[in-house]
Amino acid sequence: MYERSSVAELAESLRSELDRYPAGGKLPSSRALVERYRVSPVTVSRALAQLAAEGLVTTRPGAGAYRAHPRASGLTRGDTSWQEVSLSAEGAGEVVPRSVDASGLLSSLAATPPGVIELNGGYLHPSLQPERAMAAALARAGRRPGAWGRPPLEGLPELRDWFAREIGGAVGALGAADVMITAGGQSALTTALRALAPPGAPVLVESPTYPGLLAIARASGCRPVPVPVDADGVRPELLAAAFEATGARVFVCQPLFQNPTGAVLGADRRPEVLRIARAAGAFVIEDDYARNLAHEDAGPLPATLAAEDADGIVVHVRSLTKATSPSLRVGALAARGPVLDRLRAIQVVDSFFVPRPLQEAALELVGAPAWPRHLRAVAAELRHRRDVLAGALRRELPGAEVPYLPRGSYQLWVRPAGGGSDADFAAAALRAGVAVAPGRPYFCAEPPAAYVRMSFAGVSGPGELVEAVQRLRAGLHRT
Repeated sequence: MYERSSVAELAESLRSELDRYPAGGKLPSSRALVERYRVSPVTVSRALAQLAAEGLVTTRPGAGAYRAHPRASGLTRGDTSWQEVSLSAEGAGEVVPRSVDASGLLSSLAATPPGVIELNGGYLHPSLQPERAMAAALARAGRRPGAWGRPPLEGLPELRDWFAREIGGAVGALGAADVMITAGGQSALTTALRALAPPGAPVLVESPTYPGLLAIARASGCRPVPVPVDADGVRPELLAAAFEATGARVFVCQPLFQNPTGAVLGADRRPEVLRIARAAGAFVIEDDYARNLAHEDAGPLPATLAAEDADGIVVHVRSLTKATSPSLRVGALAARGPVLDRLRAIQVVDSFFVPRPLQEAALELVGAPAWPRHLRAVAAELRHRRDVLAGALRRELPGAEVPYLPRGSYQLWVRPAGGGSDADFAAAALRAGVAVAPGRPYFCAEPPAAYVRMSFAGVSGPGELVEAVQRLRAGLHRT
């Protein structure tokens, strides 16, 4: 057994034997542990390092490892009830709220209980993530000269240039000087809203839209104003009316595979959106979160709005996270004109810069031959999963409506049958062992109907999607 023992197994064995030694007592030498457990010196060293990180042992170079002294029991729990008054007492005229409703985000980020099938997540299942390619990229990045030094505030020039080519497209509409690297898409959206909309200002958003955007707007003291979307994206006539009625100077949209509906902004509407925003003297924040999540049958993708905008109307947000891993938080903001200086200033105040090793790893990843292969594999698998989930819903829950079958991203926007609320549906689903996202957090005003979002990216495979819908059918019939 010990010949195949892993670091975790050896650490567990040593942990169970610590009671044999007094506090401060010396453990057997590394050589003795190697011989006793028949493992390598590296395994012993890593197991001891793990116990040291847990505070169970202390190591002294050249002297060995010792059982750590017990930790003090900690401070006596005090009376924190005073915080209720302080946190709720807002000063006169205070615009920015100090409490933030992040329920829409937390529901998709929370760990799913054991035995529950996750249809409410927003990231690829580990089996779809390019783990080997990312590990190889990180290893290569760590060996680059200067990899652990301070990067330029705007980001590595090579990475900025890569994002500029991706965003600007074949026309070369953007250069590296128009791009700054961010810590993922959420950070980029936060920076953009803080730079463009002062506290108290209205911000036009698609309805429904990504709950994380609504949380950002409200945390910044802004007032999100809904503009309805249909199968072809935001409706231009309603966008123009919203600008006129509110005086807003910012519109946030997802023209490609909109979250949660999956809609793509129609070709005839794209110039209209830019024209309307230009007439209002407003910025368009283009959240291009899903361009790397196009399905195999998506066909040629439209260019970004940023590539069609010569006047600096569009502030573009792009991220690598959705197509890779939740922990590869590398993205970009692209903009033209004086607004880029303001974006840079906000980011520097908030976080200085994105860590250089992460930028180097991202650059290694997107430049490797494995990157296009990964995107093709994801495109094929997401299309298959979309069709499996939609087919299972038609068979098992024929009363449920899927208004639009997307050709990109990772979710279906479903209107349950029966006229019940989205919260009731989500609660019944969870009792049946399936986690879905209720639709209410995707609206900043009253929703027109009950919807739920079902993601097909975070499960282990298509078979789990079929099982999830079968559980839903059984669970809903019991209610």
